[in-house]
Amino acid sequence: MIVIVVVALIVALVGSVIPAQRSPRWLPSAVAAVALAVAGVAAVARSTPVTGVAAVVSVVLCGAVAVVGGTSLVPAVFRLAPRHPAHGNDTADMNDTADTADDPDTVLRGGLVIGALERTAVVASILAGWPEGIAVVLAVKGLARYPELRRAQSSEYFIIGTFTSVLWAAAAGGVGVALLR
Repeated sequence: MIVIVVVALIVALVGSVIPAQRSPRWLPSAVAAVALAVAGVAAVARSTPVTGVAAVVSVVLCGAVAVVGGTSLVPAVFRLAPRHPAHGNDTADMNDTADTADDPDTVLRGGLVIGALERTAVVASILAGWPEGIAVVLAVKGLARYPELRRAQSSEYFIIGTFTSVLWAAAAGGVGVALLR
C-alpha cells in the first residue's frame, strides 16, 4: 500500500508542476487532486503505520505536494470564480483578462509567496499534531492583509485563495497523518 501512496503523491507533485500546454489549464490541478485522493484512500486502507525511510519520504512528499500543488490549484480555482465587470461597465466581458485590476496578482501582491508559506505552516501543523496552528496561521494572515481587504474584490480573492490553499494543505497533511498512524 505504501508504494501506491508514494506513487500517487509523486503523480500529484509532478502533475501540479507540469504546465498543460495543449490541454485545458485546469487539467494539471485535476490530475493532482485525483492523485492526492488516491494517496489518501491508499493511506487509510493500509494496516500498519509507516516507519523508517518510507515515513520520511512520505512526509516530505506530503509537504511538497501541499506547497507545490497549491501553487497551481489556487489560480485554477480563481479562473472558476466569476469575474465582475470592471469599473461598473455592465457590458464588459465577464471573462476579460486584459484588465489588470481583476488579476489576483495585482489585487493582493505577494500572494504566491504568502500562499506557499501558509500551506507549509498548515501541513507542518497537521503533521505535528497541532491543528491549532492552522488558526494561528489564518489569524496572522488575516491581520496582515486587513488593510488590503477593504475592497470587495480583494476580500473575494483572499477568501477563495485562503480556503483553497488551506483545504489543499490539510488534505496533503491528512495523507501524512493517515500514514503515520
